[in-house]
Amino acid sequence: MKQTAFLQNLISKAQQNVQTIVLPEGEDERILQAAHAIAEMKAAKLIILGNETEIKAYYEKNGWNFDGIEIIEPEKSPNLQKYAEMFYEMRKDKGITMEDAVKQMHNYNYFGTMMIKDGAANGMVSGANHSTADTVRPALQIIKSAKKGRSVSSAVIIVSNDKPYVFSDCAIVIDPSAQELADIAVDAAQTAIQFGLEPKVAMLSFSTKGSGKGEMVDKVVEATKLAKEQIELPEYKDLGIKIDGELQLDAAVDSVVGAKKAKGSDVAGQANVLIFPDINAGNIGYKLCQRIGGAEAYGPLLQGLNAPVNDLSRGALVEDIIGIIAITCLQAQK
Repeated sequence: MKQTAFLQNLISKAQQNVQTIVLPEGEDERILQAAHAIAEMKAAKLIILGNETEIKAYYEKNGWNFDGIEIIEPEKSPNLQKYAEMFYEMRKDKGITMEDAVKQMHNYNYFGTMMIKDGAANGMVSGANHSTADTVRPALQIIKSAKKGRSVSSAVIIVSNDKPYVFSDCAIVIDPSAQELADIAVDAAQTAIQFGLEPKVAMLSFSTKGSGKGEMVDKVVEATKLAKEQIELPEYKDLGIKIDGELQLDAAVDSVVGAKKAKGSDVAGQANVLIFPDINAGNIGYKLCQRIGGAEAYGPLLQGLNAPVNDLSRGALVEDIIGIIAITCLQAQK
């Protein structure tokens, strides 16, 4: 399997502090192949949810062992009733019945997320066969956001010519308000820090420093102001986060254009964290880079949760899944 420099770096960091990651899609061969590769590299301990007989048969057919891998069938697990009771206690105020809770634990995404809540796993990777909503919903209900009143958002790590960028939000918040956009920017900056980047955050628009007008530009201008205020708070002040906007994409990443369009900016031309004004722009942007530009893409990663739960594109390759598992390990290492 080909490993890029970025992927090799992720694996190396994951190996230094091994975490336990649950994979609820044991029916997918890509998941089984990625789990085998990660376990072989001793980059994580893995719990695969699925049919034990079928998974073992697939591994044995390929001559693979189960070192570092545990298989759990939720329907047969002695923890199923315990997790159902935990879920019922968490959600009974929302009208859920005990019968509903038991039924929900037969959903592998819910069972896997409850394993994190119970301390049996440090993180989860899903989405090879499920929508983003199917992965996010149990995370929001069980893991919950790290800060009350703050939206959970997503980021995609894009690696182009061995240079990593954080793109946000590409999958969760459809049309963020100025305040939500500011929160996304600060959370994405912290995601960048997790991967060893010094965050230079560009608030993207079709306008640079007033070259365009209208409500869409006004929102990004206001979000930039709010994000700059936020990074002056004590919890962020010493993180070295730089934020500027509104900036067009070329002004954000091209030093010549940045110097011309946004003179004096400490972000323009150097941005490594790109904040998109809405999900249309973010989702299209990262898939353009991946599918036409040939960039590596890892994510969407969920930002702002109490524990890492990450989403896969349903078109994910085995290498992508390996990368997301390694990233989830890094997030769990704290």
